[in-house]
Amino acid sequence: MRTQRDSMGEMNLPDDALYGASTQRAVLNFPVSGRPLPPGFLHSLGLVKWACAGANVALGRLAPEKGRLIQEAALEIAAGRLDAHFPVDVFQTGSATSTNMNANEVIANWASRRAGEPLGSGRPLHPLDDVNLGQSSNDVIPTTLHVSVALALHRDLIPSLEGLEAALAAKAAAWQGIVKLGRTHLMDATPLTLGQEFSGYAAQARKAAGRCRRAVAALAELAVGGTAVGTGLNTPAAFGATVARLLTERTGLPWREAENHFEAQAARDDCVEAAGQLVAIATALAKVAHDIRWLGSGPRAALAEIRLPAVQPGSSIMPGKVNPVMAEMLVQVCLYVQGLAHTIQQAGRDGHFELNATLPLQAYCFLDAIHCLANGVRLFTERCVAGLEADPARCRELVDRSLMLVTALNPLIGYDAAAAVAQEAYVTGRTLREVVLARGLVDGAVLDRVLDPQAMTLPGADAPGAGGG
Repeated sequence: MRTQRDSMGEMNLPDDALYGASTQRAVLNFPVSGRPLPPGFLHSLGLVKWACAGANVALGRLAPEKGRLIQEAALEIAAGRLDAHFPVDVFQTGSATSTNMNANEVIANWASRRAGEPLGSGRPLHPLDDVNLGQSSNDVIPTTLHVSVALALHRDLIPSLEGLEAALAAKAAAWQGIVKLGRTHLMDATPLTLGQEFSGYAAQARKAAGRCRRAVAALAELAVGGTAVGTGLNTPAAFGATVARLLTERTGLPWREAENHFEAQAARDDCVEAAGQLVAIATALAKVAHDIRWLGSGPRAALAEIRLPAVQPGSSIMPGKVNPVMAEMLVQVCLYVQGLAHTIQQAGRDGHFELNATLPLQAYCFLDAIHCLANGVRLFTERCVAGLEADPARCRELVDRSLMLVTALNPLIGYDAAAAVAQEAYVTGRTLREVVLARGLVDGAVLDRVLDPQAMTLPGADAPGAGGG
């Protein structure tokens, strides 16, 4: 153990820890969950500290040698090589001041160790006067929140969703000619093709990726430069814009300084918007996963229009049973993500005056949601969607047994007569064709053309005067 001092006095902490007295106080104060902030947040904090040092050097406020040391240490944090030195629990001070101080102390002590100086000496870098120059937890942490979430969306979730869209679109193209029964209200409806059905799922995945991009755009404004309450006290006017430019050059995403620093620090409306996009994405994915497991239900006593890959045994008591486990996994992930997003939205409401004091919780919820969703989508794509197989014979069997083909007769015999035909066919067990011919309603050749299920799936298949619904 070694002893270090901060503004409140002495603290004992481990000899090999790069953090200092302020961080150790937080470790002792907040032994709540045993979970530190996610690695993605800490790595992004390293990027922000790197950019702040670069801005301070560019604006003539920090000696180039000190700036170089800060940036080297900050990139060690960004690369994940110093994660073990960030022990502060996610449930801490709402501004995450403890985590900002953690980063300041780690960077300063990294430089001290490299220079052969005692840890905690403040030589050659002081954690506050040098590393934290021109910054406050109140603008650095919201900035890191935006950067970490946007990078996770851009690097992890968007590629996963694009992969799912491609896999679903491939199935849609391959199955375009397989006619199957449509269903509305979980009841028989008019036909469509299996390809058309899957094209809808592919469109949901495509729109989900678009929602991710809109979330990234909403998070592009950065609070850095506002310092304590948004006035920018103790930092140059050009600081925020310079940091945003350096981060853009480093990450490739188009960051910009906040238009209004008071809004950027007091409110988390952009995060609430991004959380809303996650809710919409999770809703779409759960719908797709539910439908696919329903379509594959059976194999003998349910729909069984498609076959899902068998990835593991499904029962400890029923031999040979195989369950739609990948779809069930994704549904659970979506429920979890929606719960985390709800927490973010409630936390976004709890900004009082010049600061929102739920920042570490929002960071944890966002990054855990994106991590789980990106992995869940990728695994669902690889181990379920890619291996789906259609059963054309089963699809045709259900179409042929359907009474809803009668809808195509509406323009010829009217809704009421068509309803009577469907009811008689249902009660007697006869086919629609048999009932129509017995009643002498339509000539046989015309009837064969009108009741062709394939023709009903084509654009414009509804004849003039056909009813909707």
